Amino acid sequence: MLVLKHACRCALSDGVPLRSFLVALVIGTILNLINQGDSLLGETPLNWWKLILTYFVPYGVYTYGAVSIQLRRRSAE
Repeated sequence: MLVLKHACRCALSDGVPLRSFLVALVIGTILNLINQGDSLLGETPLNWWKLILTYFVPYGVYTYGAVSIQLRRRSAE
């Protein structure tokens, strides 16, 4: 339970949420253009679930990476 508490604290500190948001914005936009370019141009219907998840996945991956690095550094101390 202590590790979860530290992980949550790391995920919400040191600018991690802002950096995760910015990475998700850039990467999610690129992936949406690649995966749903036809839909975004109005040629086919847009899949809103895919659009939303395409932003959440990079956010989660970046946050996980940042938290795991911070936890590893703390355990090495």
